[in-house]
Amino acid sequence: MSDDCSMRRWKRVIIGIDPGTNVMGYGVIGVATRAPEVVALGAVKFRAAESHYLRLRRIHESVLGLVEKYLPDEMAIEAPFFGKNVQSMLKLGRAQGVAMVAALSRDVPITEYEPSKIKMAITGSGAASKEQVQEMLRRILSIDRSALPPELDATDALAAAMCHFYESSRPQRASGPKSWKEFVKRNPDKLL
Repeated sequence: MSDDCSMRRWKRVIIGIDPGTNVMGYGVIGVATRAPEVVALGAVKFRAAESHYLRLRRIHESVLGLVEKYLPDEMAIEAPFFGKNVQSMLKLGRAQGVAMVAALSRDVPITEYEPSKIKMAITGSGAASKEQVQEMLRRILSIDRSALPPELDATDALAAAMCHFYESSRPQRASGPKSWKEFVKRNPDKLL
């Protein structure tokens, strides 16, 4: 992994965030040519004794610090997974919101991705396990096993950044007319 983002050798830097109230993962990729490289990968753990509000402050400080260190052009963030526990969803949504505010305070545009879309982009299956996502990222980005943090939240965040890279690098198809009537309406000068 490279940690020289401050030299701005990258044409584009994308930070991925996997928000959480116990562990927040982050992954930063830099794109100098066509292929992305891992710039940073890690996780921030929060102490169990901390109140939820103090954890939110630490999330904000952590994301702000990452943004100021790596100067990302864009942020990709994993959307909260809709589970059955409403309290957990609420806490996770707050964590995501605080992370977003930190990036927005530095004018970093944000794109949110559903967990299944991220998994699909990386592994080809929206139901892939965290371990499968990690292994696929390890292979795609040539990450040495010893460089992988033990927290899977880190590779989840890296997967969000890679998903955004794939989605935003894809050429956009032109939206043509949906019918002959619409074609004629759009192109009155091309009629015989």
